Amino acid sequence: MLYRNIAKPFFFKMDPEKAHHLVVGGLEKSSAFPGGRAALRLMYGVPETADLSIDLFGQHFPTPVGLAAGLDKNAQAVAGFSSIGFGFMEVGTVTPKGQPGNESPRLFRLPSDEALINRMGFNNEGAESMALRLKKITKRPIPIAVNIGRNKATSNEAAHEDYRQCIRTLYPYGDFFVVNISSPNTPDLRSLQHGSELSFLLNQVKEEMDIQRQASGIRKTLLVKIAPDVTASELEYMVHTLTETGMDGIIATNTTISRDGLKHSSAGETGGLSGRPLRDRSTEIIRSIYRQTEGKLPIIGSGGIFTSQHAYEKIRAGASLVEIYTALIYEGPEVNRRIHAGLRQLLRRDGFRNISEAVGADHH
Repeated sequence: MLYRNIAKPFFFKMDPEKAHHLVVGGLEKSSAFPGGRAALRLMYGVPETADLSIDLFGQHFPTPVGLAAGLDKNAQAVAGFSSIGFGFMEVGTVTPKGQPGNESPRLFRLPSDEALINRMGFNNEGAESMALRLKKITKRPIPIAVNIGRNKATSNEAAHEDYRQCIRTLYPYGDFFVVNISSPNTPDLRSLQHGSELSFLLNQVKEEMDIQRQASGIRKTLLVKIAPDVTASELEYMVHTLTETGMDGIIATNTTISRDGLKHSSAGETGGLSGRPLRDRSTEIIRSIYRQTEGKLPIIGSGGIFTSQHAYEKIRAGASLVEIYTALIYEGPEVNRRIHAGLRQLLRRDGFRNISEAVGADHH
C-alpha cells in the first residue's frame, strides 16, 4: 500500500528513466547506511521456506523469483535488491567497454497495458567498472548472474570477442553468466540467434568459460537469453544448438517487438516491450523448450509475471525459476511477498511438496 499510494504516484509523475535512476540510487544508498539492509528486509524481505527454495546451476536459490537484467545495469544496488525478497538477480547487460546507449527519451510507460517499452541500447559503465563493484561484495545472500552483451560498435563477426572479454573480466565475480543475443535495441544483435553464427558464438563463449574454469578451478554455468519473436522452426534450431554446444540453461524470454493488442498512445515507440502483453508468448515458448528437451535443459521464465498465478503458469510449463522486472515498476517491492505467499498456496492446492515437483507439471 505504501508503494501504490505514495511512491508510485510520485515516480509516475517523473520521466521514467529519471525515476529508474532514483530507485537504483536510493537502494544503493539505503543498503550502505548502517542498518539499511535490515530495514529493507524487515519491510520487503521474503523468509526462505523449504517448499520454495531450490538448488540449480550449482547455486542455492532461497526463492524461485529473481530480478531480470536491465534494472541494475552496473551492479550498483546488489545489496539493496538482495534485501527485498528476490531469490537471485541479473546485473547488466554489461559490455566490455562502457557506452552511453541510445538517445533519450528511450524508456516509456504504458499504464493502460501494464507494460514498458525500452530502447536503452546496453547503456552501461563497462565490464571493468562492474568487476570493481562486484569484487567488494564478499557476502552474497542470493546468486548474482552477470548478463553480457556486445558493444554497439562491434560487428557481429567480431561479437564473440566482446563476450569472451566480458567473461575474462567478470568470471571471478559472477555466480553464473547469461549470454544476451536477444535485445532488439542493438543493431543486428538478434541475427546472432540464427544459423551458423549462433553455434560459432556459443562455441567461442563456451571455450572461454572452460579456460576460466581451468585457471580458477571453479566451474560456473552459462545460460542464453532468447527473444520471443521467433518462429517454431527458429526456436527448434536455437534450442538444438544450445543443447549441442553444451549450454547449461536458457532464459525465455527477452522483450518483444510485437505490439499486438496495445491501447496506450506510446505503443508506436520502437524498442522492446515488456510486461503483461508478453506473458502468454513467453509461457508458450517455455512450454515448447521443455517439450523439445524433455525437461533436461533448465529454463528461467521471464515475461509478464505480475502475480503468483502468472509465475506458477510458467513453472508448470517448464520453468525452474522465474524473473520479474515490469511488475516491480508497477506493483513495487511488495510484489515479491505476494508472489511467494501465493505460490505456496498453489503448491499446497495441487499436492506438491516443493517447487521442483511442479516444474513441467503440465507435461505429465
